[in-house]
Amino acid sequence: MKSLLIAAGIALMALSARADSEKHDGFGELTIDQVSDLIAKHGADVFDNNDQGTYAKGHVPTAKWVSFKDVKASDLPTDHSRNLVFYCANTH
Repeated sequence: MKSLLIAAGIALMALSARADSEKHDGFGELTIDQVSDLIAKHGADVFDNNDQGTYAKGHVPTAKWVSFKDVKASDLPTDHSRNLVFYCANTH
């Protein structure tokens, strides 16, 4: 998994309903190791914002594809305390 993330040069952003005041409106950056730990501990829902072709070629384990331009409430978990991790090969 780490090599996939590194090779793609993926930018990681996280949103947490429990974010501390040091972060900007709940957004922050995570390292690859932090995301790997969150996935291993089932501590976050992960979303791939690349195009569908890129997602089909490979994505982070457990990641769900969502369009970065059209994320709907139905795409997100109903538990609003969950950590959400969005990633893509671009900086949107």
